[in-house]
Amino acid sequence: MTITRRGFTAFSAAMAASFYAPKVIGQTKPKVVVIGGGAGGATAARYIAKDSKGAIDVTLIEPTRNYYTCFFSNLYLGGFRDFESIGHSYGKLASDYGINVIHDWATGVDRDAKTVSLASGTTVPYDRLVIAPGIDFKYETVPGYSIEAQNRMPHSWKAGSQTQLLKAQVDAMPEGGTFVMVAPPNPFRCPPGPYERVSMIAHVLKQKNPTAKIVILDPKEKFSKQGLFMEGWEKYYPGMIEWLPASMTEGVTRVDPATMEIETPLDTFKADAANVIPGQKAGHIAEAAGLTDDSGFCPIVPATMQSQKDENIHVLGDATIAGDMPKSGFSANSQAKVAAMAVRAGLTDSKLFPARFANTCWSLIETDDGVKVGAKYEATDEKIAKTDGFISQTGEDAALRKQTYEESVGWYDGITKDIFG
Repeated sequence: MTITRRGFTAFSAAMAASFYAPKVIGQTKPKVVVIGGGAGGATAARYIAKDSKGAIDVTLIEPTRNYYTCFFSNLYLGGFRDFESIGHSYGKLASDYGINVIHDWATGVDRDAKTVSLASGTTVPYDRLVIAPGIDFKYETVPGYSIEAQNRMPHSWKAGSQTQLLKAQVDAMPEGGTFVMVAPPNPFRCPPGPYERVSMIAHVLKQKNPTAKIVILDPKEKFSKQGLFMEGWEKYYPGMIEWLPASMTEGVTRVDPATMEIETPLDTFKADAANVIPGQKAGHIAEAAGLTDDSGFCPIVPATMQSQKDENIHVLGDATIAGDMPKSGFSANSQAKVAAMAVRAGLTDSKLFPARFANTCWSLIETDDGVKVGAKYEATDEKIAKTDGFISQTGEDAALRKQTYEESVGWYDGITKDIFG
C-alpha cells in the first residue's frame, strides 16, 4: 500500500462524502464534548463538526495550545526535522469548523449528569462524550523511576519539552559515551517507536560521536520490524548498538537518576544519557471516568468505539483496548472517523455505515532508508480484527526504501491536515 499526502486526503474526503449532512432530532442542537486534542480527539471533533454541517455543537477540551506529534518526533531527534515542523495549533478547528476549543484540563466526568469538570472550575454538559486522553505511565514497572526522575532520564513518550530534553542530552554526551534505553513493555504507544528512536540517535552519534555506544535493555524478547532494524543497524551502525532482551539480563531491577546507573541482576550500566520508557496505561481522565479495566486501558465496542462501560462515551486511540490495532497516530485517526460517524448517527438521522479501519507505521533507519508495516481491519463482535497486512522486506533496494521514506513524509503532511484542518 502506497499513501501520499494527496492520496490520504482524497481517501478521507471520499469517506466523509458518503456521510451526508443530517437533520437534527428535536429542536435543541445536541452537544458533543471531546477530551484530548491529539490524532484521535482533534480528528473526531473536526469530522463531527464538518460532516454535521453545524447540526451538532462541538467542544474540544485540550490543555495545550500547540500539539506536538509523537509520530515524526524521532525524526526531530535524528536531525531530519526541526521541532516547529511537528507542532500544530487548533486555530483552524475553531475558525473553519466552528469548534469551541477550550484550553483547560478535564479533571472529572459525571456520567449520570453528563458533564465534564475543568480545572478552572467550569462544568461542560454533553449529550455524547469522546475521550482521547493518550497515555499515562506505570512508573512502578521500572524500579526507581518517577515523575521527578524524568528530568534526568526522560521518557520522551509525550512529544514536546521531553523530546527537546532528550535531544539536548544526546548532543551533550562525552566522546565515546554510552546511551542507554530502557524499552517499554507491551502494550505501548508507537510511534514514537523505540527502535526507530535508537536508529535516529545512532545516526546523530555516527556523525558527531562515532565511538559512542547504545545499549537497549528490553523487557521483550522480540519487537515489531525486528529483522529490518537488525539488518539496518548492522549495515549503518556496526558495533554501536547492543540489544539485550530480558532473557539475557534478567530485567532492569533499578534505575538511579542521581548516578545515571541502570541495574540488572547481572550487570550495572553507567549512562551518559538515558531514555527510560516505563509501562503505560490510558490517560488519567479515562480512569477517573471509570472507563478502564484491570489492564489500565479502556474496553470498547469495536463497531462504534463506544465504551463498554457507558454507551454515551466513545474512547479513541492509545487509551483503548483495540484488538489487533496498534497504539499509533494513524490508528487513532482511523478510529476517530468511525466514532464521529457513530456519534452523528446517535444524535441525528444520519446513516451508520460499517466500520472500516486502517493503519501504517513507518520507521526511518538511516537517510532515505524507510521501512513500514501496516494492515486493514474490520469490527467483529469481539475486537477490531486484522483482515490483511503488509511489511517491508529485508534486502530491499535503495530506491524502494527511499520511496517508502518519501511516502511517509507525504502521509505526515496529509494526516496532520486531516487532523487539524
